[in-house]
Amino acid sequence: MTASLIDTAPGFDEPLAVLKHCHDRIRKQMQTLERLLAHLPAHGADADAQKAAQAVLNYFDKGAPLHHEDEEQNLIPMLLATANGEDAETLARLVPALIEDHSTMFAIWQDLHEQLKAIAEGSATFLNPADVRRFAETYARHMEVEETQVTPMARRLFSPAQLKALGEAMQQRRGIGAPASGQALADLRRDYGQASLSESDVLADPIAQFAKWFDEAIKAEVNEPNAMGLSTVDEDGRPHSRIVLIKQFDARGFTWYTNYASDKGRQLRAHPHAALLFFWSELERQVRIEGDVELTAAEESDKYFHSRPLKSRLAALASHQSDPIDSREALERAYAAVEAQYGEAPPRPAHWGGYRLKPRRIEFWQGRRSRFHDRIVYLLQPDGSWQRERLQP
Repeated sequence: MTASLIDTAPGFDEPLAVLKHCHDRIRKQMQTLERLLAHLPAHGADADAQKAAQAVLNYFDKGAPLHHEDEEQNLIPMLLATANGEDAETLARLVPALIEDHSTMFAIWQDLHEQLKAIAEGSATFLNPADVRRFAETYARHMEVEETQVTPMARRLFSPAQLKALGEAMQQRRGIGAPASGQALADLRRDYGQASLSESDVLADPIAQFAKWFDEAIKAEVNEPNAMGLSTVDEDGRPHSRIVLIKQFDARGFTWYTNYASDKGRQLRAHPHAALLFFWSELERQVRIEGDVELTAAEESDKYFHSRPLKSRLAALASHQSDPIDSREALERAYAAVEAQYGEAPPRPAHWGGYRLKPRRIEFWQGRRSRFHDRIVYLLQPDGSWQRERLQP
């Protein structure tokens, strides 16, 4: 019941033909969806239905996003830079609707994806005919505009050099060929699409919203969800960044512990302001936090220091963080000396303790398709309340 996806494809030396070939594959997948709709009521999620659902998932999870990027990041920008006169006017009329179509199709696909995933797993048989119809109609209208107006314009306007550049960009996006290292880095990108973030999704209190996302990062088994970038500036206003671990957050702010005599300690003494950054790539999320920094109370630093593993406490005494040292062996000797002196009861050194960033700006970022990300920012107001607004990506 499924149509084969294996057919003769044009090479990337014919990039416009490749784009048309992608359209043909989309049409085949739409035919598969229609056949699946008819198949499910009589046969359920049998082996044929599972195979068909997986074929559609494979294409629209992988192939279709690449095709949309080809258009948004290469074909359309190249056309906009080349067209003049009536061509430019035509593009000004068509391009916003084409980009909007991509967003619409992605939104419909999110619903279809979940339905098809359950069918592919054999755990459900529901496929919404309205979703399939809207998906197919939107794609059909979109592809007709491209094939009757956009592609003919590109074929007429693009020089051989432009066509070559377009084909190479499409090829590199798919990891084909061996581009120069600089170009490979420039084209290294990942399209996001797991979730969205709207004003109605977030909580009124940004600390509560952070707690919600942090809990979700832990449940998703994000690699070191408590790791955060800490950025400070030195006496000359030059920025410095490093990764530290958050140890506490609450209504008072975000707390970490370190050596007060380290580079970051000296920088915070000179300029007690900092920025924090959490990036949870598995969830396609980041949180940016900016504010003023203060020392935690000695009692808090004592409590946390004595909760640390013994070797970590000894290391805090042995290391003059950020200062030069001759060798690893010298560092090991310093540790051994501290261990011999204090045994299993090292005291918290006066130069070691906590910092707390009191936030005045917190931004929540959710990755979306085609770099059209969601950004919701909270700004602290003079009365202590938080103003919330959306930022453009």
